[in-house]
Amino acid sequence: FKHARNWKKYWGNKVIPYLGAEVLEVGAGIGANTTYLLQSSPTTRKWVCLEPDAQLTADIPEHVPSSLMKKVEIINGYSGELNESEKYDTLLYIDVIEHIEDDAAELEVAHSLLKPGGYLVILVPSLPYLYSPFDKEIGHFRRYTQKTLIAAVGNSWHREKLQYLDVVGTTASLVNKWFLTQKYPTLQQIHFWDRAIVPLSRIADPLTFHIVGKSLLGIWKKI
Repeated sequence: FKHARNWKKYWGNKVIPYLGAEVLEVGAGIGANTTYLLQSSPTTRKWVCLEPDAQLTADIPEHVPSSLMKKVEIINGYSGELNESEKYDTLLYIDVIEHIEDDAAELEVAHSLLKPGGYLVILVPSLPYLYSPFDKEIGHFRRYTQKTLIAAVGNSWHREKLQYLDVVGTTASLVNKWFLTQKYPTLQQIHFWDRAIVPLSRIADPLTFHIVGKSLLGIWKKI
């Protein structure tokens, strides 16, 4: 999905206003999201890429331009292993917490790592009825509704934003679940979704008041 540039720009532009001076990206992978977000947030001076997979961690410098790497710190490990005395302005979980069995416990750790007034940003796959062989194959424990994501986050926050994204993509996901039953999409399918479906969703989502979509974006402020 690193090739899904329109999708990254769509949700990314909703997230960028909440990026502070010091950002922790949990489950950074190969840094596919790091470059776009960091280069779009000039006030961010420190960006920590936290990734538990050693091979993915090693690949991050190859995917983040050297001009940005001076702001980037790479850590191979888990959020619970970080020093809680170091606080961040923003924590990012971009397509991450669906991979964590005890998501509520993970988000309690997130709360401890944020400065007062800091932002928690979560993007997850949504709508449990869309759960497919693809979700299972890549290690998704669940897909979310607004209600289940709110429950995982808990009550120690002020909700800033909670909206479904990619209403048109919901149909494509249903087609895969009912007819194609693929474990992995092809690159051609990703390009079609990103270039044809995502632009339609950018128009349709606000017209349908973000009441449904195959992804869910939530932003909370620590109080």
